[in-house]
Order: sequence, then C-alpha cells, then structure tokens
Amino acid sequence: MREAAILGVAMTPFGISDKTNLELFADAGLEAIVHSNLAPGDIQALFFGNCLGDFEEGQLHMAPFAHSSIGLPMSTPAVRFECACATATVAIRQAVQMVQGGIYDVILAGGTERAAAMGTPLATRTFAMASQAQYETPTGITFPGVFAMAAHLYSHRYGIPLVELKRHLAEVAVKNHFHGSKNPKAHFQKEITVEKVLNGMMVADPLQLLDCCPFSDGAAAVVIAEAGKARDLVKKPIYVAGTGQASAGPLYIQQDLTHVKAREVSVKMAYDEAHLTPGDIDVCELHDCFTMAEVLAIEGLGFYDFGRGYDAASRGETRLGGKGTVVVNPSGGLKAKGHPIGATGAAQVTEIVEQLRGEAGERQVDGAKIGLVDTLGGDLSTVCNLILRGEK
Repeated sequence: MREAAILGVAMTPFGISDKTNLELFADAGLEAIVHSNLAPGDIQALFFGNCLGDFEEGQLHMAPFAHSSIGLPMSTPAVRFECACATATVAIRQAVQMVQGGIYDVILAGGTERAAAMGTPLATRTFAMASQAQYETPTGITFPGVFAMAAHLYSHRYGIPLVELKRHLAEVAVKNHFHGSKNPKAHFQKEITVEKVLNGMMVADPLQLLDCCPFSDGAAAVVIAEAGKARDLVKKPIYVAGTGQASAGPLYIQQDLTHVKAREVSVKMAYDEAHLTPGDIDVCELHDCFTMAEVLAIEGLGFYDFGRGYDAASRGETRLGGKGTVVVNPSGGLKAKGHPIGATGAAQVTEIVEQLRGEAGERQVDGAKIGLVDTLGGDLSTVCNLILRGEK
C-alpha cells in the first residue's frame, strides 16, 4: 500500500449563499487545486458529495456537472457520494484508499450543499429522511429528538441532574461560538453566553435553539495524492495516518444512544492503522450537530471515560488555550462554523490541515502535529474517521 497525502484544501464561507451548489463547489474545488500547484487537467478522479440537491435545486446526478464546472478532463470519472452528514468524509476516505491502492495518483474529493436555501420546514423534513423510514419516521423522530433522548439517557445513566447537564451543554455551545468568532468563514462569528443559551427557545427538551447547529450553505474540497508526488508539489503535505468507517442499523437495534457503537468501531480502525492512541491527538474536528453530540463524541473517541466528558467544556479543557490535551472544534464546529451536510467532512479536513500546517491564524492550536476528523451520518448509523499528521 502506498502512502496518501493531502495537498490543497479549501472551503467557501458557510452560511446563506445565493450561489448554486455547482458554483459553490467550483469555487472550493478550483481553490484546492491551485493550492496544490496543479491544474484541473491533473485531476484523475472526482469524488463528489451532495445529499439533498433534488430538494434544494431540483438537481440530481450533479457529479458530472461539477466535473464540467471545474474543467476536468473527460477521462476523469466523477462519482457522487451520499452518506448523510458523513458524505464528504466518506468520499475523502475512498479517495485515500484509491490512492493507497495505486488506482489513481491524484483525486479531488469534497462536497456541497444548500441546506439554508430550503428554509427551516423543508430542511427539517429532508434531514429527517436520513432516519429509518419504516420504524423511526412514523414516530415523528427528528435528529434534535434523537440527541435529546440521548441527553435524558445520559443524565439517568450517570446520575447527573438534567438541569446541571443543560448548563454544561450550554458551555459546549459557548466554547464553539468562541472558536467560531475567530473563523472568518464560519456561519456564526459572534460569541454567546451560557445565559443566552439557557434562555433560548426549546427545540427538543433539554436541547434549546443554541444547542443546535444551523442549516448552512457551502462547499469544501480536498486534493489527495500519492505521498511522493505530494512532496514534489507542496512544501507541507499532510499525511493520512489512519482511517476508519463503520455502520450501524436503526436506533431500535442500537438501543443505547449514549454509546455510538459505529464511532467506537470506526475510530479504533483509524487508531490501529495509525499506531496511535487518543492521547496522541492534539486537535480534533468532531461532529457536534448538537451540544450533546460533542459530549458523546469526546467519550466515544477515547478522550474521556464514558460519563466523564459532560463537563469538559465547563472546565475549559477542550477550548483554545485551555487546560486539556486536545482542542475540540477550533473551527467553531458544526455548531458555529455551520453544517452544509454534503460539505461538512471536507471542511473538517480543511481545518485540520490548516492547523497542522500552522496556518489557522487566531484559532491556531499551538504545537498541533496530529489531528482527528470525526463525522457522524444519519441516526448514529454511519461514522467515518480520519487521522492526519504532518512530517514525522
């Protein structure tokens, strides 16, 4: 197996855009190619992520049109990926494995979405389609509902009063908005307070409005290449040390919402391949679609024992300049950076690459050498993890 590395990365500003999905992806894709010191003709495959283009713009089968927008050669195949919120991460992992296996030398991977353009009612309905339609959808379940149930179960299992847990969850939102305030491409760039979170509109008890990520428009792209070629093209290639991906069935089979089993399996694959442990990770971009999701993730990824991560943000252990060993979501995370679902994983990779290159500006994590990407798709049913490192 060959070694794969990341050359150029790029993301558009996340938020509300009047550009089409294809225009957004062309912006990100061309920028990533330029940052790789390549031309569109050098790209040998396009792995393109999009989930809801049919609802957003009446457009399916978008990959070949993205291919054309960027000006890729006709000989370059373009394939669409859909894995709910994990879409772009899965596309990148597949690209990495294709490069490692010698099928291609250079691949462009990423995704785009216009979730905000749909408006809240339609976006809420279409996001819920990533639940299991036969058993979950008829109950009226939504993703805020899933993580609200997880919060109640967590409170009960570990003996943490719900009112106390709510305050700690609010601290997660405060932390991620603080990080987002330092990210010029974030959807939300303003700091908030615990009181503002706790006084917000209830969405799904105990989660309130500011416990939830926004619907966002945006795109992100990554160029993956064989490591030897990467060293010839860019000064600071970032190497893919390990990857993992796992799947789980519907919620009634999973049963315990406080343990995302697919995450535990996936991240173990990545740690084992990289010959690393949770203690080796300096910076992590993880799936904080809701504040409760971040708590579950920092435990499932091994940064905290189960039942012990709920107050990590309150203790200042996961923020920039904090007391912990790993900084979590310095980009602002899905919570503040935003969540255009087909693009989210590529934006997470973009942040980690910039961190490992020392190019993250005000949100730079001092001494960051190893980073972890964690993306969760659907009803806890798809998880993809990537471990990235700089030069040894």
